[in-house]
Order: sequence, then C-alpha cells, then structure tokens
Amino acid sequence: MISVSRKGSKVRKDAKIQYIQNIKPVIMRRKMLVLSVVVLVIAVGSLGFADEPKFKNLKVLDKNISKDDLEIVMKEFKTALGVKCNFCHAQSKTDSTKLDFASDENKNKNIARGMLKMTKRINKKFFKDDKQASIQCYTCHNGQKEPKEAPKEVLEQ
Repeated sequence: MISVSRKGSKVRKDAKIQYIQNIKPVIMRRKMLVLSVVVLVIAVGSLGFADEPKFKNLKVLDKNISKDDLEIVMKEFKTALGVKCNFCHAQSKTDSTKLDFASDENKNKNIARGMLKMTKRINKKFFKDDKQASIQCYTCHNGQKEPKEAPKEVLEQ
C-alpha cells in the first residue's frame, strides 16, 4: 500500500505538472488578449479627442479659441456696444429661450465680423499690434449700438 500511495502521489504530481504546462499558454493568451483590448481602447479613445474646433462658424476669430477667451471677446463686444448677446446672435429655431450662436441669420453678426476685420487691419497697419495704442470697438462705439457722428466743428476742420 505504501508503494501504491507513492506511485499515486507521483501520478498526481505528473498530472499537476501536465496541467500547469497546458494552462500556461491559455493564461498567456488571455493576458495578451486583455492587454490588446486595453491598448485598442486607449488608441480609439485618443482618436475621439482630436483637435476639433470647439465652436461652429467662426470666420474671423481663431477657430481654436478657448472658451474663456471667446467669453472675454463677447463681453468686450457687449460692453463696447451696450448690447446683449441677442443683438448679434439669432434666436434658436428649436428653443425660443436659447440663442443659435452658429447661425448667420442676424445681420448684425456679419456687420460685427466686418468691423472686427477693419479694426484688425487698422491696428496692424498703424499700430503694429501695439496693444496699448490700438483701436477697439469701444473706441468708436463708446457703449452705443451705433457710433455717434462727430460734432460739426470737428467735421468742418
């Protein structure tokens, strides 16, 4: 009996060794599969975060402008002209409580684009991008929708 148990023990050890040898490739394939899936998910995820323009229909402003910078520019327009957002931006067709910022339906938006191009040209030509000595919307508008006409005395000179 003792010899049988030793033989049985040897048989069990051989079976364990055989099982481990058979299972190792399976475990390795599973690890490789999991690793491949992780790499694939990361690769696909990074494609989804490509540098897409954040805002639609920007024609004069930088297409990759940050949200904070765009808000600063829009607040400058509001202050310079003494208006609210709906002065240039059209009402949404799907929700009357919201504005459609990408829409070009409001004629004032294109006027603002033209004025922005004009001030950029003037600043580049005459002020060489000197921020302290440059013109801005407020220079002419002074918080009014329309720039005021110069006094007659100034026009006569």
